[in-house]
Amino acid sequence: MEKIKLEILGLSSSQSHTGSFALVLGEDGGNRRLPIIIGMFEAQAIAIEIEKIHPNRPMTHDLFKTFANSFNFTVKEIIISDLKEGVFFAKIVCNDTVHSVEVDSRPSDAIAIGLRFNVPIFTYENILSEAGIVLNDIEEEQEEEEKEETATASATSSTDKSKSNDPFKSSSVDQLKSMLEDALSNEDYEKAARIRDELNKRN
Repeated sequence: MEKIKLEILGLSSSQSHTGSFALVLGEDGGNRRLPIIIGMFEAQAIAIEIEKIHPNRPMTHDLFKTFANSFNFTVKEIIISDLKEGVFFAKIVCNDTVHSVEVDSRPSDAIAIGLRFNVPIFTYENILSEAGIVLNDIEEEQEEEEKEETATASATSSTDKSKSNDPFKSSSVDQLKSMLEDALSNEDYEKAARIRDELNKRN
């Protein structure tokens, strides 16, 4: 069965499932989207890897990578392999120099692990046909306009914040580094990402 490559397009709070998040995957080179509802912990694990934030202690998915490296096997790819009664299933394809093994997994865990190994994500046509959302040309234009509006709003918001007493903007580099360590210690990764962005602006 032919595999279709997916890419991560977004991660946001789910409005229909309290405490959950919507992970949106997009067809590479296509106009179909595959939204998957995932838990808070898995969303956090995906987000901090996308943002390249390094926690002080390894999270579960980091532990998996360390374990894999210790036994000389790696992850080759992630496959969203099945959909039954609205529940998605995934496989983590692992191999060493001799064997290849497919490990059953929830899509959220599989993707969090796949990101750490920097491997591609795939699914099959029947899954995209059943659960995918097709964006027509008008919707694509609206999506682009929304992105532009979001970018403009973000820029405006940033300007407004700079005029206010933003504790990050008014802090020294050493203070920011100290706050970053505290945020990581407290596992406040959202705050850590904001501090990291402010540090990057100054480098």
